Amino acid sequence: MIYLQLFLTFLKIGAVSFGGGYAMIPMMKQECAEWLTESQLMNFIAVSESTPGPIAVNMATFIGSSQGGILGALCATLGVVLPSFIIILLIAAVIKNLLKFAGVKAALSAVRPAVVALITATAVTMFLSTIFALSKIEDAVKFDWKGMVILAIVIFVAVGWKLWRKKAISPILLILLSGGIGVAMYL
Repeated sequence: MIYLQLFLTFLKIGAVSFGGGYAMIPMMKQECAEWLTESQLMNFIAVSESTPGPIAVNMATFIGSSQGGILGALCATLGVVLPSFIIILLIAAVIKNLLKFAGVKAALSAVRPAVVALITATAVTMFLSTIFALSKIEDAVKFDWKGMVILAIVIFVAVGWKLWRKKAISPILLILLSGGIGVAMYL
């Protein structure tokens, strides 16, 4: 039963979420609340961002695996990918005919601000949860000085590298740096 529930939940998430994996995070948070705590979801987000591949697929795989093992991971991943796959196949077949309609252009233009709002809300929520341990409005503020130190070091290194080398540092190096500092500080 859990496999069907995972498939249908992620099928719904994949079918109605626009804007990529970051835009899906609020819906995943809502739909997977019965399976995951806030802390587990944040850990899945962090690992999904750090591993190769799209964040939505990684999150579906990790959440499915945590709930139903390998078969759960397969069901959740298939559920989140299937709607996009079908939609892309249909669009590829009729793209030239669709883009000439003003209604289609208007609909795509209208979706963009909503996607930006969802991504911004996710970033703010993750920041508040990570630095101030706030997951609900009624929670007491608990300042996580270790998280703030890691954030400050990563920003300092990124800005310093940019000034010194005249180009941005690799995000992979920043992820490895923050992971290493996190292991040192939290263990």
